[in-house]
Amino acid sequence: MISAMTIFESLFHALNDAEVRYVVVGGLAVVMHGHARLTADVDLMVDLDPEQAERAIDVLVRLGLRPRLPVNPQDFADRVIRESWVLQRRMRVFSMFDPSNPMRVVDLFAEHPLPFAELWARSELFKIRETTVRVASIPDLVFMKRLAGRPQDLDDITRLETIQRKREGRDSG
Repeated sequence: MISAMTIFESLFHALNDAEVRYVVVGGLAVVMHGHARLTADVDLMVDLDPEQAERAIDVLVRLGLRPRLPVNPQDFADRVIRESWVLQRRMRVFSMFDPSNPMRVVDLFAEHPLPFAELWARSELFKIRETTVRVASIPDLVFMKRLAGRPQDLDDITRLETIQRKREGRDSG
């Protein structure tokens, strides 16, 4: 589990150094909470304030990531352009990949299913070796996975709820 996460350690380190407000959501967040499963990317919710979004994109571009779509990556930071992508292309996430390492894919939520400030406030801090990573809380992950509703998401919900019950001492198994 840790070796898979170390692929992304430099990403989190760079985001932290640039003081980007981000929260890990999706499959990697599920793994970090304690359910070992495969995941092919990192799903991030970044603060969509233009300055924060621009910082996040700058970090990703500096790390060699490129957008999957033929667009200027900095346009993600422009609220009007990003909202047009959501409406016209039905974009849920802005996907960026590393051409030199196909295992490094980062999906940025183009719009937030819940207020970022609340997600941030409830998030938890985890360590990957020496790097601190902000991860969505289990209740917020469950909420987002219910919205997505895919079979993998439903399985993740079951696993996350079990982890939460164990943390709260409500499950002896």
